[in-house]
Amino acid sequence: MSEFFESGIFGVTLTFVVYMGAGLLYRRYRWTLLHPVLLSITGIILILKILDIDYGSYNRGGQYISFFLKPAVVALGVPLYHQLQEIRRQKWAILISQLAGAVAGILLTLFFGWVFKMSQGTLLSMIPKSVTTPLALEISASIGGIPPLTVGMVLAVGLQGALFGVSWLRWTGIRDRAAAGLAMGAASHALGVARISEAGRVETAYAGLSMMFTGIVTAVLAPWVVGFL
Repeated sequence: MSEFFESGIFGVTLTFVVYMGAGLLYRRYRWTLLHPVLLSITGIILILKILDIDYGSYNRGGQYISFFLKPAVVALGVPLYHQLQEIRRQKWAILISQLAGAVAGILLTLFFGWVFKMSQGTLLSMIPKSVTTPLALEISASIGGIPPLTVGMVLAVGLQGALFGVSWLRWTGIRDRAAAGLAMGAASHALGVARISEAGRVETAYAGLSMMFTGIVTAVLAPWVVGFL
């Protein structure tokens, strides 16, 4: 049995089984705290602890799932293509709003870093918090951040958007489908895109565009921010 736990098959099987179970629960009850990602993370951690399996053994299979993060991001180009004509018509409004959103995200990080007197390593790790994981890791490593800490920050921000983002948009009176998608993509990257995609193709297209734009702007601005610090 120990050989099975240390094989790549175990990590893949565990991840799929737990996520599928979490997805069934979420679709049945639609309770925020039963979000599949949150429930899967909690469930996998508990199982690994109970069975006394180290993360390295699990990740032999988990890394194969992580590999598909990049193709999944590329696949967002499909709904984007279907909305291309409308996006071209609104290009300046989208460009200005997304640039403002990306810059605001970085400035807020610096502000809270100053308020809470964070170390430089922690602060640099937080700068790409609103960027999808593969790109956030590259940005963090290039500017002197701590990649594992960046992953935690990215996950926390994404989960916040997935759990509360849609409710927040409704509460603030944002009804426009394009605006909702742009907001979720800029604030909560892939998890936000996955959540807003439940609303429809229009939201998915704009959220995917926003996530990609935020990643590009953050990658360009991050080195300049480091120089400023």
